[in-house]
Amino acid sequence: MDLAFLHPLYEHPGPWASVYVDAPHPTEDTSHERHLAAVAVARELSEQGADDDTCVAVREVLEELRHSSEPHGRAVFARAGQVVLDPPLTRSPDGDLVRWAPLPHTAPLLELAGEDPVCVVAYVDRKGADFELRGALGRRGAGSVTGRQWPVHRTSTADWSERHFQLRVENTWEHNAAEIADALAVCQEETGADLLILVGDEREKRSVHERLPKRLHGLVVEAEHGAGSRLLDEDVEQARAAHVRQRAERELERFLAARAPGDDGRPGAVEGVPALVEAAREHRIDELLVRPDGSDAHREVWIGEDPDQVAVRRTDLKVLGEQNSWSARADDALIRSAVATGAPALSVTPAPEEEAPVGGLGALLRWT
Repeated sequence: MDLAFLHPLYEHPGPWASVYVDAPHPTEDTSHERHLAAVAVARELSEQGADDDTCVAVREVLEELRHSSEPHGRAVFARAGQVVLDPPLTRSPDGDLVRWAPLPHTAPLLELAGEDPVCVVAYVDRKGADFELRGALGRRGAGSVTGRQWPVHRTSTADWSERHFQLRVENTWEHNAAEIADALAVCQEETGADLLILVGDEREKRSVHERLPKRLHGLVVEAEHGAGSRLLDEDVEQARAAHVRQRAERELERFLAARAPGDDGRPGAVEGVPALVEAAREHRIDELLVRPDGSDAHREVWIGEDPDQVAVRRTDLKVLGEQNSWSARADDALIRSAVATGAPALSVTPAPEEEAPVGGLGALLRWT
């Protein structure tokens, strides 16, 4: 996950209100229910020590969600009476989460707004194709391509003229498949899609697949069900979930291989809070790996005003010359450091727990 959008959260000191809420289910009483939920969140923030202005700002944003069409809810980050960031979620949280703390509680975003593979679904037939862009937040049209319209159907007779006609049909199919493949490649480049899902008859899907540039072959999935099937949505979601799982597995493989020292005697990856804190202070985190339910995720560390001012013990910060310090969750402190140095972060929850970093926190390192 590219963390650049989180920069506004680290341009001002805390404390911060961090709230994750599910989208309301449409009912006749949705507005009233959302009002009550917003009031409850504001009350909980107040009980945790939040100032009145911040509680009011959060409550007002949450009440506005009754007009939202977002399917999975939203995260809200606020301080000093102002909502600084309120990104939509791509997965619904397991109940509302409310926190008032020195740092924004951004770790849940890795799962709730993190890996969201964008798909182009291509509905292919012999005459052309329609493209649809799909993500966790919905779907929209992404263009179409119209090939030659005639001839596209074979005949059943076998005289010379009909065989000649059938050859022309084959040429039409090949021409249209090439045009669809070219247009789909352009669509992928323009949208940055992670997956290309082909829907249609087996021969039509295969013809387009074969004509796509080789660089895209690894992104292609041929749906089992056709455009009219209610199971097509399941095909799309299964493809998206597989993409997330495979990416986590690849990064974990890199991590596990990099833990051993290289030719220069230095490891390419570390795990455990003390080693990660040291890497954060030295700006050596190249990619942060987080399993949010890991035992180290909520472990206490100490932070100063700057992202590289992080330590396992409070006294360590004083040794570094930092006079002001606050306790924070390890995952949130490390994400702040990653944002400051431009490092991405990845939830590795889809992978088996025994393959995850010890304690749920790890990092691939940079040495240059």
